Amino acid sequence: MNPRDPALPAKHLAGYLLLAHPAMRDPNFARTVVLMSAHNDEGAMGVVLNRPLGRKLGELNGAFALGPISEVPVFQGGPVQTEQLILVAWQVHPEGFRLHFGIEPDQAVQLQGEEGMHLRAFVGYAGWTGGQLENELRQKTWIVVPVPGDLLEHPQDKALWRTVLGREGDEWKLLAAEPEDPSAN
Repeated sequence: MNPRDPALPAKHLAGYLLLAHPAMRDPNFARTVVLMSAHNDEGAMGVVLNRPLGRKLGELNGAFALGPISEVPVFQGGPVQTEQLILVAWQVHPEGFRLHFGIEPDQAVQLQGEEGMHLRAFVGYAGWTGGQLENELRQKTWIVVPVPGDLLEHPQDKALWRTVLGREGDEWKLLAAEPEDPSAN
């Protein structure tokens, strides 16, 4: 199955990345990398990986200030329910990608001790109603890619989109290198 084929019904995108097409101008998603956590007939959901808020969980929420997950970085996860805090943990290893989405703080503390486990906190999330994402995929709004094994070795900021998209071929690499504001070229 080729997840990049826009003719697919795209029912199995959990655990994949959505890369915003370079032409996307929606400020909520322009140049974003979205980690998909769920996708079915009722809709889809994920979090934006490359919009760090420059804060740690302990700074954002006093309940975590002195706890073992106080240093977890916080990201703007998307435009839906921006008052909601979502904890996410994942591992990328040779056997595949393991994702824990929307976990409780106690579970986050447990997972934090596992080798290769990465924790992030997200304020809000990206969400689509049933059929909405499939329509956007048919319109080629998103490029679907597997999670690269070295994803977390790259800065988790605007550069992440350029890096991951640039790996999809010479044309994508050229488009990813364009300035955000073409008049600044």
